[in-house]
Amino acid sequence: MRLDDDRAIFKRSQEIDSGFLSNLSDMKTESSSEFHRTGDFHKVASIPTVVVEKWFAQGFNIYDPNVKLEDIMKRIHKEDMEHFIATGKRLF
Repeated sequence: MRLDDDRAIFKRSQEIDSGFLSNLSDMKTESSSEFHRTGDFHKVASIPTVVVEKWFAQGFNIYDPNVKLEDIMKRIHKEDMEHFIATGKRLF
């Protein structure tokens, strides 16, 4: 935190472990296999809290029931954060 005139400025950060990204990459590779079967639930992405908070501050709430998976995925691609995607399957 730093003070700027009458305002407090907060900087948010989150350490993203390389093992976390490696695990997502492995999941993406595995899900791309023609032999990989998905059940009722399929992990699509794992978005760090700091990113969710940034989006929320920008007016984009991923928890809003009106926000569709397609909206979230478009935002991930737009912001060049494909490394948080955990599937190789085409979803929409």
